[in-house]
Amino acid sequence: MKDDFIFGLRPVMEAIEAGKTIDKIFIQNGLQGDIVAELKKQLSKEGIRPNYVPVEKLNRITRKNHQGVVAFTTDITFYKIEDLVPQLFEEGKTPFLLVLDRLTDVRNFGAICRTAECVGVDAIIIPDKGAAPINSDAIKTSAGAIYNVKICKEKNLAHTVDYLQQSGILVFASTEKAQKTVYETDFREPCAIVMGNEETGISKEVLHHSDEKIKLPIEGKTQSLNVSVACGAVLYEVLRQRIIN
Repeated sequence: MKDDFIFGLRPVMEAIEAGKTIDKIFIQNGLQGDIVAELKKQLSKEGIRPNYVPVEKLNRITRKNHQGVVAFTTDITFYKIEDLVPQLFEEGKTPFLLVLDRLTDVRNFGAICRTAECVGVDAIIIPDKGAAPINSDAIKTSAGAIYNVKICKEKNLAHTVDYLQQSGILVFASTEKAQKTVYETDFREPCAIVMGNEETGISKEVLHHSDEKIKLPIEGKTQSLNVSVACGAVLYEVLRQRIIN
């Protein structure tokens, strides 16, 4: 994957019109004008949320005449969970999903994608805002696995959790606040595992909507694991249960 970005008002608008998948778009704070209004209208129509940033951030990305707009493109295809879940059930599968709540570290994201693909996760669900960019670093860390696992970008993860539950999928939130360990949990039914942000964990809203809280037992003095390591341990426990049963 090429870590591509486009800058300038018209080039960005033309890229969107041509059907390019926009991973992130940055617009300078306070930027105004007819073409800017046209771009915002186009973004709204396509469901793309812009990030408004100081001009200094744009200048760090490129020193060329960006006109206050820089967009990162990706050749990754994003899916809608509402399309995937019915398809999984129709194929006779027991859905195995992974929800990543605002993970920001690109390498953590890439490593998790690699593990998820190895254990047979059907889809990874991420928020469309506040998540790590899917760039060349993520691809490299994933050893290319990002191309082999379906990724869904959703506007509201709490609403997505509700949808999964209504579809008959149990949602397990991995958090140190849990009483129950993964080894006391039955993952043989359709399920989704939620992993949280590196610093703040799972948001209160998503945690509240989840069916059950689960944790990995920790025997040492260090009371937390790196999120990609923790995620790998949980995912492999799901796979272990499904293999032996």
